[in-house]
Amino acid sequence: MDNREKESEVLARLAAQVLDEKKGEDVRILDLRKVHGAPAEYFVIASGNVPSHVSALSDNVFEVIKKATGMNPHKIEGYNNAEWILMDYFDVVIHIFQKEKRAFYRLDELWSDGEEIPVKS
Repeated sequence: MDNREKESEVLARLAAQVLDEKKGEDVRILDLRKVHGAPAEYFVIASGNVPSHVSALSDNVFEVIKKATGMNPHKIEGYNNAEWILMDYFDVVIHIFQKEKRAFYRLDELWSDGEEIPVKS
Protein backbone atom coordinates (compact mmCIF):
# COMPACT_ATOMS: atom_id res chain seq x y z
CA MET A 1 0.00 0.00 0.00
CA ASP A 2 1.54 3.34 -1.00
CA ASN A 3 1.23 6.51 1.08
CA ARG A 4 -1.61 7.95 -1.01
CA GLU A 5 -3.69 4.81 -0.53
CA LYS A 6 -2.98 4.83 3.18
CA GLU A 7 -3.92 8.53 3.38
CA SER A 8 -7.22 7.91 1.62
CA GLU A 9 -8.09 5.08 4.00
CA VAL A 10 -7.25 7.26 7.01
CA LEU A 11 -9.41 10.04 5.55
CA ALA A 12 -12.32 7.64 4.99
CA ARG A 13 -12.06 6.31 8.54
CA LEU A 14 -11.84 9.82 9.98
CA ALA A 15 -14.96 10.93 8.11
CA ALA A 16 -16.86 7.83 9.22
CA GLN A 17 -15.79 8.36 12.83
CA VAL A 18 -17.04 11.95 12.77
CA LEU A 19 -20.35 10.90 11.22
CA ASP A 20 -20.79 8.16 13.81
CA GLU A 21 -19.94 10.44 16.74
CA LYS A 22 -22.36 13.12 15.51
CA LYS A 23 -25.25 10.66 15.37
CA GLY A 24 -25.13 9.91 11.66
CA GLU A 25 -27.10 6.73 11.04
CA ASP A 26 -26.00 3.53 9.27
CA VAL A 27 -22.49 4.86 8.64
CA ARG A 28 -20.61 2.69 6.16
CA ILE A 29 -17.21 2.73 4.48
CA LEU A 30 -16.97 0.98 1.12
CA ASP A 31 -13.50 0.14 -0.21
CA LEU A 32 -13.87 0.45 -3.98
CA ARG A 33 -10.22 0.03 -4.96
CA LYS A 34 -10.88 -3.38 -6.56
CA VAL A 35 -14.11 -2.32 -8.29
CA HIS A 36 -13.56 -1.61 -11.98
CA GLY A 37 -14.79 1.84 -12.97
CA ALA A 38 -15.28 3.10 -9.42
CA PRO A 39 -15.14 6.91 -9.21
CA ALA A 40 -13.11 6.89 -5.96
CA GLU A 41 -11.10 4.56 -3.76
CA TYR A 42 -13.57 4.87 -0.88
CA PHE A 43 -17.17 5.88 -0.37
CA VAL A 44 -18.32 6.90 3.07
CA ILE A 45 -22.11 6.80 3.33
CA ALA A 46 -24.35 7.97 6.18
CA SER A 47 -27.89 9.14 6.83
CA GLY A 48 -29.33 12.08 8.73
CA ASN A 49 -32.89 12.61 9.87
CA VAL A 50 -33.72 16.07 8.52
CA PRO A 51 -31.96 18.66 6.34
CA SER A 52 -30.46 20.46 9.33
CA HIS A 53 -28.99 17.17 10.61
CA VAL A 54 -27.55 16.34 7.17
CA SER A 55 -25.93 19.78 6.83
CA ALA A 56 -24.62 19.65 10.43
CA LEU A 57 -23.01 16.26 9.69
CA SER A 58 -21.37 17.74 6.59
CA ASP A 59 -20.16 20.78 8.53
CA ASN A 60 -18.58 18.57 11.18
CA VAL A 61 -16.84 16.36 8.63
CA PHE A 62 -15.51 19.45 6.85
CA GLU A 63 -14.19 21.01 10.08
CA VAL A 64 -12.54 17.86 11.45
CA ILE A 65 -10.87 16.93 8.17
CA LYS A 66 -9.66 20.52 7.67
CA LYS A 67 -8.24 20.64 11.20
CA ALA A 68 -6.64 17.17 11.02
CA THR A 69 -5.25 17.28 7.49
CA GLY A 70 -5.50 20.83 6.16
CA MET A 71 -7.54 19.48 3.25
CA ASN A 72 -10.59 21.09 1.71
CA PRO A 73 -12.92 19.06 -0.45
CA HIS A 74 -12.49 19.45 -4.19
CA LYS A 75 -16.23 19.92 -4.43
CA ILE A 76 -19.34 19.92 -2.23
CA GLU A 77 -22.72 19.39 -3.89
CA GLY A 78 -26.25 19.43 -2.51
CA TYR A 79 -25.54 21.57 0.53
CA ASN A 80 -28.34 24.08 -0.10
CA ASN A 81 -31.22 21.60 0.02
CA ALA A 82 -29.37 19.05 2.21
CA GLU A 83 -31.23 16.02 0.87
CA TRP A 84 -27.98 14.44 -0.35
CA ILE A 85 -24.67 16.16 0.28
CA LEU A 86 -21.67 14.89 -1.64
CA MET A 87 -18.20 15.85 -0.39
CA ASP A 88 -15.52 15.04 -2.95
CA TYR A 89 -12.00 14.59 -1.57
CA PHE A 90 -10.84 12.97 -4.85
CA ASP A 91 -9.98 9.46 -3.57
CA VAL A 92 -12.67 9.60 -0.88
CA VAL A 93 -16.25 10.63 -1.62
CA ILE A 94 -18.55 11.22 1.33
CA HIS A 95 -22.31 10.87 0.81
CA ILE A 96 -24.66 12.16 3.51
CA PHE A 97 -28.32 11.51 2.79
CA GLN A 98 -31.71 12.11 4.27
CA LYS A 99 -33.03 8.59 4.92
CA GLU A 100 -35.63 8.69 2.13
CA LYS A 101 -33.09 9.79 -0.47
CA ARG A 102 -30.63 7.10 0.60
CA ALA A 103 -33.34 4.46 0.25
CA PHE A 104 -34.26 5.83 -3.18
CA TYR A 105 -30.73 6.02 -4.64
CA ARG A 106 -29.47 2.83 -2.94
CA LEU A 107 -25.77 3.61 -3.34
CA ASP A 108 -24.99 0.91 -0.78
CA GLU A 109 -26.49 -1.67 -3.16
CA LEU A 110 -25.17 -0.09 -6.35
CA TRP A 111 -21.58 -0.34 -5.06
CA SER A 112 -22.01 -3.56 -3.09
CA ASP A 113 -19.04 -5.07 -4.99
CA GLY A 114 -16.87 -2.92 -2.74
CA GLU A 115 -15.58 -4.36 0.50
CA GLU A 116 -17.22 -2.91 3.58
CA ILE A 117 -14.77 -1.72 6.21
CA PRO A 118 -15.98 -1.70 9.82
CA VAL A 119 -16.52 1.83 11.10
CA LYS A 120 -15.65 0.89 14.66
CA SER A 121 -12.57 -1.25 15.09
